[in-house]
Amino acid sequence: MSALRPLLRGRLPTVARQYVTRAHPKPIERVPIGAAIGQVLEGVEARKAKRSERWEKHGDSLARRRGAKNEGPYRQQDESIEIALNLNLDPRKPGQALRGSVSLPHGSGKANRVVVFTSDEELARAAVEGGAAAAGGTDLIADIASGAVPVAYDRALATPEAMASLGKVARLLGPRGLMPNAKVGTIQPPDQLLAAVRDQVGGMVQYRTDRAGIVHAGVAKASFGEERIADNVRAFMNAIQDAKPENFGKGKKKGVAGAKGGKKGGTGGGAKAKFYLGAAVSSSQGRGVPVDLSTVDPTSNWFMSVPEE
Repeated sequence: MSALRPLLRGRLPTVARQYVTRAHPKPIERVPIGAAIGQVLEGVEARKAKRSERWEKHGDSLARRRGAKNEGPYRQQDESIEIALNLNLDPRKPGQALRGSVSLPHGSGKANRVVVFTSDEELARAAVEGGAAAAGGTDLIADIASGAVPVAYDRALATPEAMASLGKVARLLGPRGLMPNAKVGTIQPPDQLLAAVRDQVGGMVQYRTDRAGIVHAGVAKASFGEERIADNVRAFMNAIQDAKPENFGKGKKKGVAGAKGGKKGGTGGGAKAKFYLGAAVSSSQGRGVPVDLSTVDPTSNWFMSVPEE
């Protein structure tokens, strides 16, 4: 024991400890939106290169196993680029269940199968010519209700007069998110229906807050490139900002923008409450990259740019 006393008296080298606990979490590194998009695309290219390398090593055996159709790297798909926003919203409170749609300047890269409900036969024919997978009135609704026509669609549009007849298939359309709704622009007057069909077929993006106040949306494909992805992100964020409710907040107190009160930390919707709590960009097969909020907030001076140090 006497031999250890000099060591116990302070002669051991001191080591600085970094405490990472729930009270002292590790800081999250957030990058500007442009750098985040670049990192996501780098990950996409790295996965493609890895698949190509794997194909060079094992391509012959895979081709024999899967058939002669496999002439190149397998599973080389165009990954979707997605954005996730943590908003200071509580969907359980009135007016805070954010929901809508936005037409992106370069489209989402996903072609939607659209069904149109209208009693106007000429308009139904024009909708099919415009890209709709199916269009019709009471006959189409009856076929869907009987199961003769499967509900294999991504979006459903309707004119106002056709909504009364959709009660027969509400149980089929509703769980699939296909019930037309004015909030997301899927109920259109006859003179605007064809334009809505073109937008929906071209990949109009619908968004909706989940229970935690988070919005997920696919805004592009990796093949778009950084500039076009950034343009789509800009349009999406402007749409979210335009849809921002006057009253918001996840705190226990009533969240009224511009009023005092709210939960400690600015989450109760007070005068200094933040609407955007977090953001991340990811691809369909990659990890999310946390984004600097000042570069995706349309009210910020650094919106879609690099903040100054």
